[in-house]
Amino acid sequence: MEFRQLRYFVTLAEELHFGRAAAREHIVQSALSQQLARLERELGVLLLERTTHHVRLTRAGSAFLVEARQILAHASRAAITAQRAAVSAPTLRVGIVDAGYDSMPQILQQVQQRHPDLEIHQVEVGVPEQFKLLADGRLDVGFGRASLAPAEVDFELVRLDPLGVLVAREHRFAALPRVPVPALATVPVLLGEEERAPEFNHFVVELCRSVGFLPTVHRGTVESIRAAVDLVAQGRCVLCAPESCVSTTHDIVWRPLTTPTSLYPWSVLWRAGERSEYVRAVIVGARALSQDLGWLQPSDRTT
Repeated sequence: MEFRQLRYFVTLAEELHFGRAAAREHIVQSALSQQLARLERELGVLLLERTTHHVRLTRAGSAFLVEARQILAHASRAAITAQRAAVSAPTLRVGIVDAGYDSMPQILQQVQQRHPDLEIHQVEVGVPEQFKLLADGRLDVGFGRASLAPAEVDFELVRLDPLGVLVAREHRFAALPRVPVPALATVPVLLGEEERAPEFNHFVVELCRSVGFLPTVHRGTVESIRAAVDLVAQGRCVLCAPESCVSTTHDIVWRPLTTPTSLYPWSVLWRAGERSEYVRAVIVGARALSQDLGWLQPSDRTT
């Protein structure tokens, strides 16, 4: 049974006239008659009653017409679905630690300019979860500190981000151009949720430990820098954050940490062995932006 035979039969059932049906299908009448006869032989039933004056459906023909129309409709939908998929926009799933950082938005803006048809979906998720999502194919690209990256994840360092502290404008640290790391021993420090940001929390704690103290950790945690703004603005704690943090408001300010100066490493993350041209575009774009903006050569103003 062929699709064209089904189509010829449906057309003939609608016209009930071999000449008109043949004209609709752009074939000669004899060819239409041959294809219908072949279909009937294959089915073993008579679909149409034909006389010199009339053509009408048999009982079997009426039943077969319903199914034939459904088969042709399904085939048409299948073809349309395949065609739409072939021309649909490619997608890229990107993991970001926090929407309050400016690195990945700048990288993705550059990628979008070069690939305007690319659909970019950003997922706000901690680095440990990014590793899992990258490994099992649910993310294409990630961004974060790569020190704990598993073997399934490749990475490239693109930014060394001066670490600083967010404080309320009325806080005594706000009057300083730079805040010495030992000064953090005198204030409660807000850390992120351990499940979401263990690598950043560890970085901050080890920085404090390097100058001889462990920070007094503010009781309670937040999931993002945006959620921390109110606590910081109220003067209840301070928050260590890289310079790339852009979620500041008129109520809080960022001051670089010194003595020692510390640089937080940001890397582009991707699934090992991934060969997607769009993942490659992110890597190449991040590399170029890093070079243009000097991300791996931080300015002297934080020292």
